[in-house]
Amino acid sequence: MRLKNIPKTIGLIPDGNRRWSKRNNISFFEGYQQGVNKFIDFSEWCLGYGIKNLTVWALSTENLKRKSNELSILFKIYKKTALDENIIERLRQNETRLRIIGRRELLPGDLEKALENAEAKTEGYKKNVINMLIGYGGGADILYAAKEYAKTVLDKGRVIRLSLSNFSNYLISKDIPNIDLVIRTSGEMRLSGFMPLQSAYSELYFSRKLWPDFSKMDLEKALMDYSTRERRFGN
Repeated sequence: MRLKNIPKTIGLIPDGNRRWSKRNNISFFEGYQQGVNKFIDFSEWCLGYGIKNLTVWALSTENLKRKSNELSILFKIYKKTALDENIIERLRQNETRLRIIGRRELLPGDLEKALENAEAKTEGYKKNVINMLIGYGGGADILYAAKEYAKTVLDKGRVIRLSLSNFSNYLISKDIPNIDLVIRTSGEMRLSGFMPLQSAYSELYFSRKLWPDFSKMDLEKALMDYSTRERRFGN
């Protein structure tokens, strides 16, 4: 497939794992595991198109209010994935760095340690990046930045002139660049607080497919749609 314009950065909201599990009469554990497996494939599809920076929303701060048994399933799957040497090796082969973005203190200690271990094993790679948002919320990110700015002002004893660019340096997500294309699955047509600053001028693509059913052809459709758009950035 030839495209005249490929996004440099993609944001992904992989929605619909629970509905997919119910529809296929399988456990949430199996459904979420299928979702994780699909993301690993998705990240490699993106690399095939030259997309080097991918941000996936794995767990929001709002998700942390779900039932404890469901959260336990998610935590177990994420820990298992982070410790899977086969997955780490795939990241290495693809020269891909994994970065964890979010409020890590909200996660169980063993999961936090496993994620940090995966980060450490890939931190030497610069070519490609996967940003995993876990314990992340857009509103919480803005609030965190405001508090960090206020703390800096108090520490220095003077007001620091703010611009949008230097305010972004206070964000939890400060290392994530502006996102060209945001893809959300399952038919939900909203961003739900996904990276409010970095997605301000993102192109949006909504797929009706539940995430585990999302295919490489569906990604191609999203990229084809993106390539037809004229980005004006407010001009």
